[in-house]
Amino acid sequence: MTYKEWFESHAEKHRAIVEKLGDLSDEELIRYFRFENMVKREPEFCPLYKTATKCHEMEVLNCYLCACPNFRFDDAGMKKVEGKTLFSTCAINAKEGKQFVSEEAIHQDCSGCKIPHREAYIREHFSRDWREIMKHSDQSSSNSG
Repeated sequence: MTYKEWFESHAEKHRAIVEKLGDLSDEELIRYFRFENMVKREPEFCPLYKTATKCHEMEVLNCYLCACPNFRFDDAGMKKVEGKTLFSTCAINAKEGKQFVSEEAIHQDCSGCKIPHREAYIREHFSRDWREIMKHSDQSSSNSG
């Protein structure tokens, strides 16, 4: 699955949940997306929910921003770096992030970063429209044309 395919699929799943919960306040909606609740009520939202496995070990893991607004990707590649294709980066160079480098590619590795899963961060960047929060992530649309 490409980044773009995952992004579009996730955006639709997120939209459907938010639409279903339209009567909740913003704060109630944010709380709804806590990991423990999502595992019980939205098991199809994330493949890790099937085994109740957290992607990041933290006491209050919030899944509202399953992807990070600071993640930048382009399935075609952003540029060449030392002969390798750079596919994704962190826009804020979070100290918890790192890069996965193979013989041909470089991908951002966000597994050590908890920034978008903190409720204070979600409140700061909140919109009921996940695509609005994520509007800068997909670089392919801004790089073409």
